Amino acid sequence: MRISALPDGLPAVISNDNNGAILDTVRDNRAAIRSLITEKGAVLFRGFDVGGVDGLHTLVRTLSGEPLDYTERSSPRSSLSGNVFTSTDYPESEEIFLHNECSYQQHWPMKVYFYCITPSTTQGATPFADVRKVLEHIDPAVVEEFTRRKWSYVRNFGPMGGTWQYFYDTDDRAEVERYCAAQNIQVEWIGEDGLRTRAVRDAVHRHPVTGAEVWFNHATFFHVDTLPGVYREEMLEMFGEENLPTNSYYGDGGQIPAEVTKHLQEAYRAASTRFDWQKDDLVVIDNMLTAHGREPYTGARKIAIAMGEASNTAVEAP
Repeated sequence: MRISALPDGLPAVISNDNNGAILDTVRDNRAAIRSLITEKGAVLFRGFDVGGVDGLHTLVRTLSGEPLDYTERSSPRSSLSGNVFTSTDYPESEEIFLHNECSYQQHWPMKVYFYCITPSTTQGATPFADVRKVLEHIDPAVVEEFTRRKWSYVRNFGPMGGTWQYFYDTDDRAEVERYCAAQNIQVEWIGEDGLRTRAVRDAVHRHPVTGAEVWFNHATFFHVDTLPGVYREEMLEMFGEENLPTNSYYGDGGQIPAEVTKHLQEAYRAASTRFDWQKDDLVVIDNMLTAHGREPYTGARKIAIAMGEASNTAVEAP
């Protein structure tokens, strides 16, 4: 097992220099690999035969235990097999801005796996950003305000923004209400079949292993100002701010000024790195240390994802 780094330093790279099987490499070096993920925030396995989606399932179980389900969904994905999903099914011409997986939830996955089944023809990278560095790029006054006021997100479910039946994976209103109550999410039923939810979350967290402070939230990603200009204007014209599919605010409901959202976007971009996918590449990230996004692309790009290690379970030492 040879460890190196890409030019930007993220992710660290584990190369298959002796034609070894990836499962043997993970089993024989499990503690060292977990420690490397915690130290660097992301690790890329390159040159291994992962074994397709079934192989990914086995690797997740070996390194993290049973893969997690995609609950409280915020984007369209398709199941490839069990709890292995496609990456977000958005049009290839659109950028997906940097974010930490499920950081809008009360509990989230600590590990996220990205497996390249088919690389794109052009672009299509999954940019990564160390959110410890993102925090360093944010004005301390902005951090203090978010720490004091927290942040909140509002979601409206309906035919245009996606139905609550899809995103909560149920047709039962009572089940939605039970889930939301357990997750500290406010529920408001709108009209015959609409739903509006609101939740307040912390913007800055402490990593449970390293103790480092991290900028860990969806405040920028969910904010209407993060949409490309043409889409932002169309969405506001179609829905009005109150009925946007997603939007974010300070935790007390106050507006996040446009200049603050722009500053946060710049902080993510300043900390971001990229590399071009190769077939069978596998990246494992510490989700509380590393944000991810997606470049626009051309070609038949196909990236599978899986999630592991819920944050409300006992932390396994690296």
